[in-house]
Amino acid sequence: MESIKTRRTIRKYTNQNISSELLNAMLEEASRAATMGNLQLYSVIVTRDIAMKEKLSPIHFNQPMVRNAPVVLTICADFRRVTDWCSQRKAHPGYDNFLSFMNAAIDALLLTQNFCTIAEDNGLGTCFLGTTIYNAGQLVEILDLPELVVPVATITVGYPDENPQQPDRLPLESFIHEEYYHPYTNKDIDKYYSFKESLQENKDFIALNKTETLAQIFTDIRYRKEDNEMMSKTFLETLKKQGFLS
Repeated sequence: MESIKTRRTIRKYTNQNISSELLNAMLEEASRAATMGNLQLYSVIVTRDIAMKEKLSPIHFNQPMVRNAPVVLTICADFRRVTDWCSQRKAHPGYDNFLSFMNAAIDALLLTQNFCTIAEDNGLGTCFLGTTIYNAGQLVEILDLPELVVPVATITVGYPDENPQQPDRLPLESFIHEEYYHPYTNKDIDKYYSFKESLQENKDFIALNKTETLAQIFTDIRYRKEDNEMMSKTFLETLKKQGFLS
């Protein structure tokens, strides 16, 4: 699919609606993603209602595309449906554990990536929101998610009203390891990150944040150790509340 080579994150959308027929067709096609045991361990909450978007917006740090996108999708790792099926068929489910959550989360994220590619092939733009994991517990409450259902991804979807520059990517050789993992040397790191660090936008980013290097922005400002630890704790609490850490 050509859209994979040209894809970019879209945060601004036109007022054009996405029909239920098109959205459902794309989700059905996306459901052909690989799935553990052919169980399809996911559910998708479709949000179109303006009032619901207002409730979701603070969870996603009030990023404007949550309110402005015609559709917001919350993709959930879901072992509830399979557990209910097993219970009704004289089987004895044992999916209240971390491994089961991981299997369901992988299923959900495979569906998510499929959907994004399909949506872009249909002329739509998408934005993946990492804030879902940060505030999963709040989403559980707002979306009334039962035990064994945990949100793992949010996608805003709409017809693009912008054409942003395509973000850079590391060279292929930086992440391909033949036969076994090859540790990175200092020379390798310099080589693989030189292009990213040479971009004027990243140099401006360093100046704006008053750091010495681009890496420091990620360690000291964007993804700080103390924030990671705090959000890890709250996410584990959500997994426990939702029955995946019995």
